[in-house]
Amino acid sequence: MRHPPRRDGSAVEARVTVERPVADVFGFYRDLENLPRFLGDVTEVRRTGPATYRWTVVGPLGVRVRSTIRLTEARADELIRYETTGPPGLRARWTVHFTPGPGRTEVHQVLATPLGAVGHALLRLVGKPPGAEVAANLRRLKQVLETGVVTDTDHAVAGKFGRRPPER
Repeated sequence: MRHPPRRDGSAVEARVTVERPVADVFGFYRDLENLPRFLGDVTEVRRTGPATYRWTVVGPLGVRVRSTIRLTEARADELIRYETTGPPGLRARWTVHFTPGPGRTEVHQVLATPLGAVGHALLRLVGKPPGAEVAANLRRLKQVLETGVVTDTDHAVAGKFGRRPPER
């Protein structure tokens, strides 16, 4: 299933080069149960069907939200697309491209937020700027695949990657 490009200002994108072969990077990302290892606000992903997963996201003020994501397309070593389920205008959609190079892989991710530009603005208002989050998530993907250790805590749930919550 292809998702046409969005022209409403709601799509954000980022790129990172991972010093690992494309098969390694694609294989790691394609196992969506690995998402909590590098996504800053996703704490759990469990497979519920051949192409569906239940994930838990920690949102503003520590609110936990559980929803279903669906893998909509996967082309080995090239492309992964997944989206949240629900009414079409309320779905978040991710497209992840993998471009091989000698011993490395460029990962290019595009996130289309729900509710168009309004949804994008609302996420920024609650402290979840989509562009910054996508970039931080890709930096953590690079770290986990190259070193096995995540040190980038930008736009992540407090304490998730070793950062302690502030003292009160």
